[in-house]
Amino acid sequence: MDEWTGAAGKRVVMTGASNGIGLAAAEKLAALGAELTIVARSPERAALAVERIREAAADAPVPEVLLADLSSQAEVRRLAAELLHRHERIDVLVNNAGAMFRTRRLTVDGIEETWALNHLAPFLLTNLLLDRLKQHPPARIITTASDAHRGSHIPFDDLGAETSGKGRGFARYGETKLANILFTVQLARWLEGSGATANCFHPGLVATGFNQNNGRLMKAAMAAIKPFARTPEKGAETLVWLADSPDVSNEHGGYFVDKRRTLPSAEAQDPEAARRLWEVSRVQVSDPRAESLGADRA
Repeated sequence: MDEWTGAAGKRVVMTGASNGIGLAAAEKLAALGAELTIVARSPERAALAVERIREAAADAPVPEVLLADLSSQAEVRRLAAELLHRHERIDVLVNNAGAMFRTRRLTVDGIEETWALNHLAPFLLTNLLLDRLKQHPPARIITTASDAHRGSHIPFDDLGAETSGKGRGFARYGETKLANILFTVQLARWLEGSGATANCFHPGLVATGFNQNNGRLMKAAMAAIKPFARTPEKGAETLVWLADSPDVSNEHGGYFVDKRRTLPSAEAQDPEAARRLWEVSRVQVSDPRAESLGADRA
């Protein structure tokens, strides 16, 4: 297996790269010489992101853009199929897309939207790309988590948030960020010895367009905390480091804050919860391949 020498020349696939820390990370990775594929929901925002990336890294390859609504499982499968068709190798997968919704709403698959977008989308996309990632080691899988997971529990008896009602936006978001960490923990177990690594990170409180879709009150709250928040560039530093640095080649299953491996909450370290979450997630994605998503690695 080759040694990791940095992101230069590597195929980096990143969701949520048209705004915030994703865009800031894409700009930096492009400047480092990565071959970027950015996944966006809006063609208009994707075009603006490409313009920003090219301004930051004029000599870098033009980023490839793929469009997908990641709250839809059919769209996630279509995206994965397109990536596999286009690229014989994928070196880095960054699961960065995420959102918080103030009220409960359902996706086209009948799944609560925060859970579908923040957890099930990276779970399904990663599994569908996993064989390609492992074909050309070393490879890296990075998922954006958050310290918002602290104090949260996975509601195994209410995964659809049916009994929680309205006004649980941040609480539900915390549950999905806990799910991101548990997913990373279990994925790292499956990948042991494969040459692919899985890690996640907390970007800090970042001043971005996040949480601007939840009405005036939430907009006002985000405006109030903006003076105390990090820039997207600062929030993206750990993501870029995990994607580029040879120093993390032996890091696996970790939760990182400001480029340091940090212990998440006790709930995020529960191996039984990680295993159980993986199994229920396999059922929720309702994929014809579902029985093989991790089953052969159990």
